[in-house]
Amino acid sequence: MDLEELKKDQIRKNLDILPDRYPNIISFIDFANVNHWFDEDDFDESGVKMADNELLTIGLQKLKDFLSAFSSDDRFYYGHDPVNPGSLRFKRAAEHIFGKSRVFTKPIQQIKHYLDSEEKSETMRKINVDKGGNFILIPKCNFDVEVSVDSVRLINSYDTFCLLSSDADFAALIRFLKKQKKKIILIKGGHIDASLGELVDNKINAQDIKKYIAVKKQKPDSRESGLAES
Repeated sequence: MDLEELKKDQIRKNLDILPDRYPNIISFIDFANVNHWFDEDDFDESGVKMADNELLTIGLQKLKDFLSAFSSDDRFYYGHDPVNPGSLRFKRAAEHIFGKSRVFTKPIQQIKHYLDSEEKSETMRKINVDKGGNFILIPKCNFDVEVSVDSVRLINSYDTFCLLSSDADFAALIRFLKKQKKKIILIKGGHIDASLGELVDNKINAQDIKKYIAVKKQKPDSRESGLAES
């Protein structure tokens, strides 16, 4: 067994994702959710306290390498901003790493959220003004429908459904897949709705895989949060 295969074997054992229990895994990555798993972390992937100008983000190549330890196929769902060059570069990087046919995307919608005085003083986002008052634009691009349709369409291609998300909207899908005798692995960040957590066979916290998928970088100069690293 070479070093790379030894590392993969260790991941499978540490997370209890052994092939005899969880055969033929396909992973579905709800990346808009995954991308914010470590936003509030003070310590990096090695457990070292970060400086004020540092943050943790997801390394796309690290994420792909991590999933390759147990998953036979990975499907990456993420919205892009067609007028943002950084967003388009990120899309190309995702397609390079996961494969063009495994990256599923659509344009992000910018939703207005009007601010009260407390929110205005606390927000780190760019504040806009119109006749309705002060507002910020919140990017929104859900993929629960696309993930659900694809997982049902491909239902004969896997025995184990691995979902990277904390979105309770997937509870109905997981109930359906359980009825089809599928094993369910949920990799999630932070708190999840009990209705989702009780349905799965293996629940893995993002903090337990931080060392495998996270990278440290400098905070961007702008007030907008940065994209994940490739």
